[in-house]
Amino acid sequence: MLFPDYRPRRLRQSSAFRRMIRETRLSVDDLILPIFAVGGKNVKNPIPSMPGQYQLSIDNIVKLAKTTHDLGIPGIILFGLPDNKDALGTGAYAKNGIVQQAVKAVKNSQPDLAVITDVCLCQYTDHGHCGIVEGNTVDNDASLDLIARTALSHCHAGADMVAPSDMMDGRVSEIRNLLDENNFSRIPIMSYAAKYCSAYYGPFREAADSAPQFGDRRTYQMDPANAIEAIRETTMDIEEGADIIMVKPALAYLDVINRIREEIDLPVAAYNVSGEYAMIKAAEQMGWLDGKKVMLETLTAIKRAGADIILTYFAIETAGILMEK
Repeated sequence: MLFPDYRPRRLRQSSAFRRMIRETRLSVDDLILPIFAVGGKNVKNPIPSMPGQYQLSIDNIVKLAKTTHDLGIPGIILFGLPDNKDALGTGAYAKNGIVQQAVKAVKNSQPDLAVITDVCLCQYTDHGHCGIVEGNTVDNDASLDLIARTALSHCHAGADMVAPSDMMDGRVSEIRNLLDENNFSRIPIMSYAAKYCSAYYGPFREAADSAPQFGDRRTYQMDPANAIEAIRETTMDIEEGADIIMVKPALAYLDVINRIREEIDLPVAAYNVSGEYAMIKAAEQMGWLDGKKVMLETLTAIKRAGADIILTYFAIETAGILMEK
């Protein structure tokens, strides 16, 4: 089809036509809101590198959960900042840990809101790594039991879904087996299957106080140069029992999202991470771009690449705009 027989502009000339032929539609149903939980009461600590985002005490999380539910956003994902840290990350799987308390409070307040929990040790260990450290090495196999115990403790608190983000080999099967043995076979696992060792996580590490105290996470998070490896990681997690797989970050890895979408028939999630959020907010504050338009364009691109679910700090703002349309 060539000009002048085919004129693509014919179907772009009105808003009605553009709406009729739109291929990708961003919906509030696609969104999950990440939330950072801290101890205390009436706490709302601004996160400087993430304008509009906060570390929240549980009473304020309950208020935010109501707003989230009222906007039609189907779920939240909780990250915890404990009062104390140690080498074994015991706060991660403590019965009365910060995430466990937050889960109970949100489910009591908004039972229809899906509460997902991030399952990792990095926020709870004094060394800041995602597993147990022996010398200067993260011991993969020694970490699995504690990671699985963390997931189980979240389920006992009432979590609707667990999301392991540690990138230890074998952690999905360890979690699945332990949950099944404890009558939580109904709880799905959303695995951070292709989680890259990315510079885009900087603001998150400030928000969650989770920066490693030595070295980095290159020995367990993926090399940003690799895409075929993401298929292997994803396939492994599916075979171990993952129900949803995730790519993180999203914006710089749209090709990976697309390749995985074409390879698998499970739901695909993508995490629009803190650095992606911070760049848009910073440029918006400088007057360099229209923040709302870039936000919607970015999320639409993630959806267009193949993501069924988008974890994003823009969830509240986006849902408000979509409700107006």
